[in-house]
Amino acid sequence: MENNNSSEEILRELVRERVHKIRRFYTHLFVYLIGLVLYIAKTYFGAPLNFSPIRYINDTFMWILTFIIVVQGLRLLIKEQILGVKWEQNKINEIMQKENNTKKWK
Repeated sequence: MENNNSSEEILRELVRERVHKIRRFYTHLFVYLIGLVLYIAKTYFGAPLNFSPIRYINDTFMWILTFIIVVQGLRLLIKEQILGVKWEQNKINEIMQKENNTKKWK
């Protein structure tokens, strides 16, 4: 019974981490979209947005921000596809079996 509770706790922690990473990605994506709208308004429509922090939004800043968002999205996507739930479940079971084997011998 104790093993079952600890494996459930491990699964909850993994799910909590995954949800936190996805939430952080969506937050960054939202901030990126706001920055993109401001950049487009300032660059292409000539909006007078020359007050501090917005005046520093330029091509280089947007390229860096785009790169960060793409890398973060790819990391989430690749981790979900290659190292998905089945892989995590197999690893958890493997670790739990090793713990059971070491407890039997002690």
